[in-house]
Amino acid sequence: MPPWNAPKAKVQLRLSVQRLRMLQQKKEAQAKASRRDIASLLERGKIETARVKVETIINEDIHVELLELLELYSELLLARFGLLDQNTREPDPGISEGVCSIIHAAPRTELKELHVLRDILMHKYGREFSMAVMENRDGCVSERVVRKLGNATPSTELVDAYLTEIAKAYGVEWAPLPAYAEAANEEGPDGGPKTLAVDDRVEESATTTSISDDPAASLKLPTIPPAEGEEKKSTEDSKPKSAPKKSSPSPPDEPEEDEFSALAKRFAALKKR
Repeated sequence: MPPWNAPKAKVQLRLSVQRLRMLQQKKEAQAKASRRDIASLLERGKIETARVKVETIINEDIHVELLELLELYSELLLARFGLLDQNTREPDPGISEGVCSIIHAAPRTELKELHVLRDILMHKYGREFSMAVMENRDGCVSERVVRKLGNATPSTELVDAYLTEIAKAYGVEWAPLPAYAEAANEEGPDGGPKTLAVDDRVEESATTTSISDDPAASLKLPTIPPAEGEEKKSTEDSKPKSAPKKSSPSPPDEPEEDEFSALAKRFAALKKR
């Protein structure tokens, strides 16, 4: 590899800044078209397809943020090119973060200009330093760059947030379903829709409601006194009926004679008044 060439390195830094900026604009235009397609999918009710496409958009947005950081570090090296042009085996602390970030993250981009710049920096500071940066020993690479290089799957909350914002931007009525409703839409063991989760909630709410919770159950009907002619009948009905004994049957009609004689006495007393 040719020795360190300061003018060539400066030209390569400028080319890298321009190409990084152009690539960001291209990816943002593609993301805008993808958001429009996702809004159309939400409008047609194809939620799962929209979720898959949103995950792609999230990863692209993270990659665009990585390109922005690399553009910032390239501009930093260009502004502090005097420190970069020093004949040292390790970069100055003022440019160390930018140099390490470009060497570590450039292979994850599709820019040839950035790859050439990386090779120039690796040649200037040597193989041992370059291997330490590629392995991120002692955390020399910026934490922001390391996070952008992660391959973690976007969380459900983040996907729902993206879908909500896209639906709002394009005027589509959509809102994320609650967790139990999403579980109900999943397939059951027999291949059909898994609706037991919702049914169980309904049955549980029905069984927990007892009769004592009904306000009508606590009401007491008022006691209505019987009329004068019905007083005798009501007193007879209110008396408990005991089971007849075979061994000692009571003489018939005796209670009726006693009651008639009592009534006759009461009528006689009323006439005397």
